Amino acid sequence: MILTHNELVKLVKDGAIENVKPEHVNGASIDLTLGPTFWLESRDLHNGGVVDLSAKESPSMVESKGSIHLQPGEFCLAGTEQVFHLPDDIAAHFMLKSSLARAGLNHLFAGFADPTWHSSVLTLEYHNTLRHHSLILREGMKAGQLVLFKGTSPVPPEHSYAVKGQYCGDMQAQPSKGAR
Repeated sequence: MILTHNELVKLVKDGAIENVKPEHVNGASIDLTLGPTFWLESRDLHNGGVVDLSAKESPSMVESKGSIHLQPGEFCLAGTEQVFHLPDDIAAHFMLKSSLARAGLNHLFAGFADPTWHSSVLTLEYHNTLRHHSLILREGMKAGQLVLFKGTSPVPPEHSYAVKGQYCGDMQAQPSKGAR
């Protein structure tokens, strides 16, 4: 079941999501905003520019604060200002705002948050799909929207993201820790 406005307002008031402005709660989503930390793929290629994902390697990334110029074809990570403490029966999915997509920004498909994911900002994976224009991303700008779902029953503690996940407690955008 998708949560709608009154349920979203209650979830925010109950502390499941911090730093949400009241005007950012929509009919069936919550607008998220960008935090201060960005990670841009480094131009300094190690290992000849090859990343072995099966060995849990990650591309070399450079941290930037406040804003970033995303050149055509470039990839970056950005964190949200919002901090999440999802209950054991609520999952979330991040989607890009259509206005950002129409400007050439793409969000990759890793925006799912399991129940019990907590004490963390959401890391977003952005790609500039334009060929001739750079895009500026700034701290505080709208980043996209979050849709929340209520499960039919709580996730058992031994199967929760709080126990099995590797991205709890991340208070800024986080580069890959390797696929499990």
